[in-house]
Parts: sequence; C-alpha cells; structure tokens
Amino acid sequence: MSEPTLVRVERGDDGVAVVTLDHPKVNALSTTLLGQLHQVARDLSAEPPGAVVLTGGDRLFAAGADISEFGGPAEARRVGGAFRDALDAVAAIPRATIAAVSGYALGGGCELAVACDFRVASDRAVFGQPEILLGIIPGGGGTQRLPRLIGPSRAKDMILTGRQVKAEEALAIGLVDEVVAPDALMARARERAAELARGAVVAQGLAKRAIDSGLDRPLAEGLTIEQDQFAEVFTTADSRTGVASFLEKGPGHARFEGR
Repeated sequence: MSEPTLVRVERGDDGVAVVTLDHPKVNALSTTLLGQLHQVARDLSAEPPGAVVLTGGDRLFAAGADISEFGGPAEARRVGGAFRDALDAVAAIPRATIAAVSGYALGGGCELAVACDFRVASDRAVFGQPEILLGIIPGGGGTQRLPRLIGPSRAKDMILTGRQVKAEEALAIGLVDEVVAPDALMARARERAAELARGAVVAQGLAKRAIDSGLDRPLAEGLTIEQDQFAEVFTTADSRTGVASFLEKGPGHARFEGR
C-alpha cells in the first residue's frame, strides 16, 4: 500500500506555492511526513515558484516529532537525520518562505517555522521547545537556528525551561514578524508571499543564499560570498530590466519576469 499524502502543495496563479502539513490529529512530524516534506522542498527548489507559504491546521501548526518513534541513540540518529534533511531542504529553497502559524508550534513544529525566512502568526499561536520536559534536547535545529534568530539568552530560556511563548511575546523577541487575527492569517501570509513573488525572485534567492551562507563565517569570507552572488545576479534578465527601468523612470517601476 502506498503511503498517505501528509504534505500537500498547491501552486497558485499569483506565483505562491502553499505547502500544507496534513497529518491528523496534531501534525506530528513523523519520519514519513519529514520524508515527504524533504521531497516537496527539493521539488520547489528544482522548479521554484515566486514564494512559498508553509502552514498547518487552524488549531495547530505542528505539535513536534512523533514521540512513538523515539527509542535509543540509534533511533535518535534516524529521527534527527530525517529532521536535518527536511528542514535543511526547506531552508535551501531559493525563494522567500513564510511560515503561517496558527495555534501550537512546538518542538519540531517550532524548528520548522524557524527554518523558514519569515513567520506570520495568529494571535492564538504558541511556540515552544518543550523537549527538556521529556529529559531530552531539540534535535531538529532548535539549539542552532533559534539562537541565531532571537539570540542565545532568549533561546536558552525557551530550551532550558521548556516554557511556551505566546504570540505577543514571540513578536516582541523577534521569533515572529507579524501577528494577525486567526481568520486573517492565511490571507496575510499569502499577501506577503504574493508581493515577494512579483519582485526579482532570482535576485531574492541569491541574496538569501549570501545571507544564510555568510552568517557564521568571518566577515571577509561573507563579503567574498556576497561578491560572488553580486556578480551572478548580473547574468539574470531581471537585472537588465531593473537597471534599464531605473535609468529611464527611476526606482520602483520595473516589472520583473523572474528570470
């Protein structure tokens, strides 16, 4: 029998691909779901849309790993490897990615949201890394991506205590970028994604690569990465369109084709 489809993808006419986790009842991030998410992210990298929105259900985004798959160190390596493959692939999509978070994003769910470029949350969203309450630690990037986003002290507070952070605090500490009413969440996330999709998306991807690749390197190495991406962007049709439009009409008038 074939596996059930736990990750759905819909590409819209606005250039936005919506990726939806669909693993009732709590969107547990099982190794099967992570495998499907890995493949979806690879497909979106091979044939990029304009931008990506990643979401779960109305009550929750994702409740974390499938605890029934835990065991000893060997199982931990397998589960951790599935998280690493899937979330690295999401982070590597060469377009802007927005997590639309409604309800709970706990453990691996929080780690998945943090692997995206931006996070729009409903005012009932709750984030947390509760692994310590099980006597374990995050294994899907929480100890690495979270402190890079909100700083080491705040990340340690969440990870070492396991406490949950509601939407208002998440906004205050930089864990999310915007908080909206629950019934406005998907419309707002899609609006932001569509706006990005109308831009110079290839250049966006190159800028994203330069930022992500240079974050943990010495400044000189980061500047070299930037110079490489800066040179590459001038091979795109959008760069020629943008420069010509600026010279003729000034900034903000170019219509990009995503090439």
